[in-house]
Amino acid sequence: RLIPPLLSTDLVYTLKESLKPQKSYVFYCQSCGDIIVKDRQFLRVLPLPSENWSALVEEWCCHPNPFARSTLHPQHDDCFLGDTFFLLNSGNESHKSKENTRVICKRCKTMLGETVSAGTIKYYVTEVIIRPSEESFSPTPRSQFVQSVVAQCLVELSSAKSTFRFTIKGDDGKIYILIWLLNSDTLLVESLGSSSSHGAFTLFGDVFLPSSGPVGTWDAVKVLYQPCIKGRNKDLADTWEDDIGVHPLKFPSETCMELLLILGLSTFSLPPSLRCMNSFQVRNSCY
Repeated sequence: RLIPPLLSTDLVYTLKESLKPQKSYVFYCQSCGDIIVKDRQFLRVLPLPSENWSALVEEWCCHPNPFARSTLHPQHDDCFLGDTFFLLNSGNESHKSKENTRVICKRCKTMLGETVSAGTIKYYVTEVIIRPSEESFSPTPRSQFVQSVVAQCLVELSSAKSTFRFTIKGDDGKIYILIWLLNSDTLLVESLGSSSSHGAFTLFGDVFLPSSGPVGTWDAVKVLYQPCIKGRNKDLADTWEDDIGVHPLKFPSETCMELLLILGLSTFSLPPSLRCMNSFQVRNSCY
């Protein structure tokens, strides 16, 4: 379960709701605040189709798929939004390799995304914060940001596609976590006094300060999860990967490990009798 103390919804910048055409934005590295893209204005901000859209086209067309050899690449003034990433035209940046290449923050060396073609960069929503140019950057605790972004992805996809099972994949193609969403209407109530769960999050360097009063409340989702690192739950992971009812979510491999650590730490804050359900571990994720 995920329990980020004192998480405010305004910590996370929701791309699909807040990124608008004809406005100027600055892109920051979420980890260190270094500017990645400065004062970028878009004429079009468009959602990308689902990952298996090409296969669906074949079901609707009575002739060969006209988009079989087509790829969606943004022009200089475009921003394309995916489930866990967004695509930008690299502009004047040169990427000679045609293979996927990791995009690294120059200051803190965090992986921000990858080049998907000679002129297109994919940035992951867990690694970049976008703010209007007139606003300044304010740091967000890393563990809170990661779990809030993932929780929002789960809520949006379950609502839009009636999907409740997810595989968390790394950029290396490996499955790190299996997640089963139970409830997206959970309300988490926690005392802001002395809490044993707060100490666990100091591993991430987060500092939590009470916002108001002795009790805090947050919207949360209830999930079950299974770790899949070091060969654990391989048979179940293979079954889920072949199931069309399971939706894959891709993040940098380092972020997948961060998320798994957050899940484990908060699960152990529960009483032993409440930590597992049908062999899955239990987690509440605030957003």
